[in-house]
Amino acid sequence: MYEAWAEEYGVVYQVPSTLGQRRIVLCDPRAIAHFYARETWTYVQTPLSKAFIERGFGRGLLWSQGESHRRQRKSLTPAFSNAAIRKLTSVFYDSAYKAKGAWEALLEASGDGGTIIEVQNWMNHISLDTIGIAGFSHDFGSLDGKPASVTEVFDTFGNSSAPSTINVMFVLLAQTFPVIIRLPTARSKLIKRLNISMGEISGVLLERTRKEKELGVGEGKEENSLIGLLIKAESEDAELRLSHEEVLAQMKVLLLAGYETTSISLTWALIELAKSPDMQTKLREELLAFGSDPTYDQLSSNLPYLDAVVHETLRLHPPVPEFTRVAAEDDVIPLSEPVRTAAGQTVSSISIAKGTLLAIPIASINRSTAIWGPDAKAFRPERWLEEDGIPKKAQEVQGHRHLLTFVDGPRTCLGKGFAVAEFKTVLLVLVKHFVFELRDGPDTKMEMGRGLLPRPRVIGEEGTKVPLRVRRFEG
Repeated sequence: MYEAWAEEYGVVYQVPSTLGQRRIVLCDPRAIAHFYARETWTYVQTPLSKAFIERGFGRGLLWSQGESHRRQRKSLTPAFSNAAIRKLTSVFYDSAYKAKGAWEALLEASGDGGTIIEVQNWMNHISLDTIGIAGFSHDFGSLDGKPASVTEVFDTFGNSSAPSTINVMFVLLAQTFPVIIRLPTARSKLIKRLNISMGEISGVLLERTRKEKELGVGEGKEENSLIGLLIKAESEDAELRLSHEEVLAQMKVLLLAGYETTSISLTWALIELAKSPDMQTKLREELLAFGSDPTYDQLSSNLPYLDAVVHETLRLHPPVPEFTRVAAEDDVIPLSEPVRTAAGQTVSSISIAKGTLLAIPIASINRSTAIWGPDAKAFRPERWLEEDGIPKKAQEVQGHRHLLTFVDGPRTCLGKGFAVAEFKTVLLVLVKHFVFELRDGPDTKMEMGRGLLPRPRVIGEEGTKVPLRVRRFEG
């Protein structure tokens, strides 16, 4: 939708919103950089977003703005430093190899050398166990088949089908009247279930760790672990102190982010490699030629094609496709190139009035032919390796690796280093040991689901299952 509008109307345009409101859509790199530089201060969450986040997760990092956001983010930053992630690489490998063992058992049981595996579900298992151990020193046992109450709610969100007319009307009205979100609809009940479920597990983990600390158990655990930093911040007297409610809210957000976003990216990577056997072979050859499992630093710099596949997946399939905010004050946004207004004037900046809605269509910008060239919509990892593979226009985008997948500015994804390292580690282990094919051959059509969490799915099938044909690599 946004891509078609951008081609027709240019890099900045207005679209109708609810009850006569207008939404300004920014696709211009300079305008986007200006927007993100002022995010959480000049551009803030809409009342609907605030209400939704508070009801589902509490008043944590995802909900906070301005000085509160700066304080909460600073308290968590040490857990996502390169040094901290380097120590977690073994956790990523453990989860990946546990999945490998489970898949080998499935293949052994199938007897014919290959079987259909629903990879989205397995990527969720990997991600949940990884964030549990790495963040909270807790093994959910998802890869061992243990049920976790929180996963049922996550999966209900992810597997929700295309929204009905009633649901669409509910969302549109809630944008103007956020109090509607408190009505006992199916959607609001699901949000409440999510909050309760994540609150229960977060409370248990927090209390267990606090008692261990009081008893001196596990004193050798890393002080920079997520839960260790949260407990430390809860007892701080200085400016970084977090309330008990804020600590629980952070844990809920970290659980959802750790469970969902990386698993979506891993699933899309396997889909794209299954669609492109030559690329899959090229990646496997690089990994096999390297030999042993690479360290964190080697993952970062010694496997260029793996890096290219990962970032091409993040470019083409961002887990969060859109970013919306409202102006808290008047502003003037500069443009990298002049645009013509509806009145026929040529302007090099646009005036934003307080209360104006703005949208950054992340997926559309990542795939824009105006920014990424004529092959922008194609999965082509080689663009990241070629001397002129990243067009000059794309280089103007100021996000991570010129992508908006992790957004930018004060709200740049705090866990992007964690996510990329986990993504690379898991993909490396799976591609080294297995061959992936589309279940129904090259004609299998995939799309991004339209539920509350945009998981991939097979077009025309219910839910968001991603069945791939998997066999051992016999090298």
